[in-house]
Amino acid sequence: MAVLAKIRQRSALLIGVIALALFAFIIQDLIGKGTFSQSSKDVGSIDGKDISFEDFRIKVSNVEKSGQGITSTEAANRVWDQEVSIALLSSQFEKLGLRVGKKHLLEVLKSDPNIGKNPMFLNAAGIFDEVKFNDYFNSNPEAKEYIAQKEKDAELNAKFQIYNTLIKSGLYTTASEGKLKYEMETNKVNFAYAAAPYSSIKDSEVKISDSDIVDYMKKNEKKFKADATREIQYVLVEDKASKEDEAEIKTKLNSLLSGSVVYNAKTGKNDTLPGFRNATNIAEFVNANSDVPYDSTYVPKNALPAVDADKLFSLPAGAIYGPYVYGRYYAISKSLGFKAGVNAKASHILISYEGAQATPKEKRTKEEAKAKAEEILAQVQANPDSFMMLAFTSSDDSSAQQGGDLGYFGQGQMVKPFNDFVFNNGIGKIGLVETPFGFHVIKVTDKQDGIRLATIAQKIEPSEATSDKVFTLATKFEMDAADKDFNGAAKELGLKVAPAVNAKAMDEAFGPLGNQRNIVRWAFDKETSKGDVKRFEIANIGHVIAQYKGENKSGLVSVDMARPYVEPILKNKKKAELLKAKMSGSSLEAIAKAAGVAVQQAADVTLDNPVLPGGVGQEPRVVGTAFALTANKISAPIEGNTGVYVVKNVKTVKAPAIANHAAYVEKVKAQSANDASRVLPALKNNAKIEDNRLQFNY
Repeated sequence: MAVLAKIRQRSALLIGVIALALFAFIIQDLIGKGTFSQSSKDVGSIDGKDISFEDFRIKVSNVEKSGQGITSTEAANRVWDQEVSIALLSSQFEKLGLRVGKKHLLEVLKSDPNIGKNPMFLNAAGIFDEVKFNDYFNSNPEAKEYIAQKEKDAELNAKFQIYNTLIKSGLYTTASEGKLKYEMETNKVNFAYAAAPYSSIKDSEVKISDSDIVDYMKKNEKKFKADATREIQYVLVEDKASKEDEAEIKTKLNSLLSGSVVYNAKTGKNDTLPGFRNATNIAEFVNANSDVPYDSTYVPKNALPAVDADKLFSLPAGAIYGPYVYGRYYAISKSLGFKAGVNAKASHILISYEGAQATPKEKRTKEEAKAKAEEILAQVQANPDSFMMLAFTSSDDSSAQQGGDLGYFGQGQMVKPFNDFVFNNGIGKIGLVETPFGFHVIKVTDKQDGIRLATIAQKIEPSEATSDKVFTLATKFEMDAADKDFNGAAKELGLKVAPAVNAKAMDEAFGPLGNQRNIVRWAFDKETSKGDVKRFEIANIGHVIAQYKGENKSGLVSVDMARPYVEPILKNKKKAELLKAKMSGSSLEAIAKAAGVAVQQAADVTLDNPVLPGGVGQEPRVVGTAFALTANKISAPIEGNTGVYVVKNVKTVKAPAIANHAAYVEKVKAQSANDASRVLPALKNNAKIEDNRLQFNY
């Protein structure tokens, strides 16, 4: 009772404490759910149009289920690109007021073979019946939901077709453009020139700083535009077999060759078990001792490990070869015999007919197909070299694109009549065979002999002791790198720092290590700070110790990525200034002498193909300047692709005037045929896109 009395006395205080605790819990929950945080319930937005996470999640899940081995990140990237494209295009459709009528929509649906060719929707004449189609979906709720989604997709597709047609219709080529094309191809210029090549100045004489590269990128932002990236440097400590481990594997394999003595608990005596050399049940012995199951097939020489193929293929029956390296294994092999003609190579021309298992390119009866096949057989027998061309033009099989070549195949891989003809006849034999697919004109083109090998293969992998040493080294480096300079700590332990990786938020690939999404996700985590170090265990590879170096928010690619492209350009610009200073004089000969080069000649050069002779390559600025000069006039120094040039116009030959430039208009049209495909990238470039996928752990 005394306790209850004290509780009553303290009740107001207790209520206050409980209320405070509840309030704190609610606040924490609200923050976690995003009420007072920057988290979003939407996975992103395109020009203000939100993409809900739940819809996005369902679509990603569906892509994962439909794809073969596709990762969740790959699926998310695919769906995101699709959502962005649909949102941007739909906005354009609305602005243009595009509409799709019922008839148009039905035509789009009918183009889907699952609908347009479905027997359920065909009448007695085999023609699509709209009434049957509507009745089925109106009477079946689940199917109605399915077709509603199909109609939605079809409407979008139809609008895109209209939109694309409008764009293509708006792209046209004028007669003036055709005239210009004609003149660029046929106007010619002859000129003399002095060329001081950039290569005459050593690269070491001109230095390009990081700031030079950044300045260049800022002036050419469109070329170097990039998403924000995180720079991650790392050390890979490989968990691989040591020399001692490999020696132990080879010793183990060699020990299997001879018999072994094993104690038999039932008899109380030692039993002598046969080794690989004398084993009576070879398949059982291999399966009991190998990491790769026994394979009883005969294999041709080209299917054997390249380095050891000659020795393995020539092994007499019962002989043993090895240990040798076979991929990621050490192996020993025993020859179980040789067999001729295990694989064959053949070409065929298939002539099918109505009712056969293969669809003919043209309607014909069985009798007509046989007559045509016999006719082709006679042609091929008279001229075997015509086989390939006849296959191209006449065969009803997809192999027609390869001239009828079916490649190599083994016994039993083809239907029996085809198989029997090929394997019962020699190389070069041509004949006619009937199968359920139609009539085949067959030519046997090659045979392969094979050897059957019993192979014991044991994986080359680190021992437990080696893996423990690797783990200890990786852990020590992780701890050292957290407190010391990353590169210095690596050097102390004899480890090599790999080139830094610049990763975008939704990247999976991580440099040469391939798909390492967990490393990229860590670098973009809000809890990860500049300089942080973390170890990642990579299956079948080892340990990656990564350091987050910093974020590139400039909107430009990193200096390291840009340098290989930008540095040569900037070096040539600096070299050009040095070369220009030398190239002075009152005549072309004097300028050439001052630059230490000879005067050269170029004849009949056009603007359409501005190539200088002698393997120099394209120099459009130089040729363009030569065209712009009057006869005998000398240009100022020109910065070309390969050096600095001074040119002197010798003669410009104008093309004769023609009345019609239609052929040249068509050439320009062909060059711009794909311009319509540039619309979507342009829309993406100008859109305001917010991507919140990282918040949802993709």
